[in-house]
Amino acid sequence: MRLRLQRLEGQWERLTEMLEAVNEQTLWDVIALYLELGFIHILPRGLDHILFVIALFLTSARIRDLVWQISAFTLAHTITLGLATTGHVSLPGSIVEPLIALTIAFVAIENLVFKDMPRWRPAMIFAFGLIHGLGFAGVLGELGLAEQNFIASLISFNIGVELGQLAIIAALIILRLGYHRLGLDDAVRRAGSVLIGLAGIWWAVERVFL
Repeated sequence: MRLRLQRLEGQWERLTEMLEAVNEQTLWDVIALYLELGFIHILPRGLDHILFVIALFLTSARIRDLVWQISAFTLAHTITLGLATTGHVSLPGSIVEPLIALTIAFVAIENLVFKDMPRWRPAMIFAFGLIHGLGFAGVLGELGLAEQNFIASLISFNIGVELGQLAIIAALIILRLGYHRLGLDDAVRRAGSVLIGLAGIWWAVERVFL
């Protein structure tokens, strides 16, 4: 697994070098490039977003609850990614990054307070997704978009992000099959939420003060 992550990290460096000539590439090359960039931005580079998705997964054992949350998150970050990338919305990373960390901590702590998913959770996750979308836009802004295939590169990057999230969820479902048989659902939920909450709090402090 570690070797696989190292390969993906090296692949990120290779892909970012390819961006220098992105306007000379064909449409399909641009789509493939930004799909891969979006995926690798989540796996393995986006640890904060990975922990956020895990926190959503730990909220409830019901697939319906997970679908509601992921749908709200996806819709929201797609909206702000598009708005920010096209210049309609803008917030500095010094504000966005600490807010992302706080959303991670908040969801994890709420998992510890409520045994079942609160009714307001999808709406809250939608609001948090808007913040995460600004984070994705910040990364995409640093990478740059293909001028001749602007829309294609934007959509492809977003789809790559979604595929990364789906890969995380698929892995978590497989893991749940194992610990569910051992009757460890509640223990995993609590331990995982504590660790994720601590990570979110630390990142918030680090991104503001350090």
